[in-house]
Amino acid sequence: MAITEELRRWARSQQRQYAHGEPRPLGGLLGAMGVYSAVVAAGATAVRLSGRRLPDRIPLGDAVLLTVATFRTARTIAKDPVTSPLRAPFTRYEGTSGEAEVAEEIREHGGVKHAIGELVTCPFCLGQWVAAGFMCGLVTAPRPTRFVASIFATLGVSDALQVVYKAGQEQT
Repeated sequence: MAITEELRRWARSQQRQYAHGEPRPLGGLLGAMGVYSAVVAAGATAVRLSGRRLPDRIPLGDAVLLTVATFRTARTIAKDPVTSPLRAPFTRYEGTSGEAEVAEEIREHGGVKHAIGELVTCPFCLGQWVAAGFMCGLVTAPRPTRFVASIFATLGVSDALQVVYKAGQEQT
């Protein structure tokens, strides 16, 4: 018990020193790191149990496919109006931002809900989770992973073409 209380006291001290009074969710972020580590470990275990080996290198075509798919998937989760019900428990709608994207603010400051809110509204933060999922999928189930990744990669390129087309229309 004394170790637990000492650890809590230390964590509160770190929170005060780090955040300068701002509601930074260090505990929630630490929890997110733990969950991410557990998910990646589970993926590595699945690879091992499947009898497959990690590849020495990822073929360039797969690397490009998964890169574009990771970009589009992370933006879909973090910014798409259709996925807003997934973010709603942690965010508040503020309006639109960009083409077919919404702007949201974190609903609660400090704690786990704040940390999750930051994660689900940040395509940069989500990218690491999505990339890990695609990589584990590529090793354990390459065909379905390439299929799903192709959908999101195609969507990403389509989005880019829509922006180029709109810019061209505005110039004429």
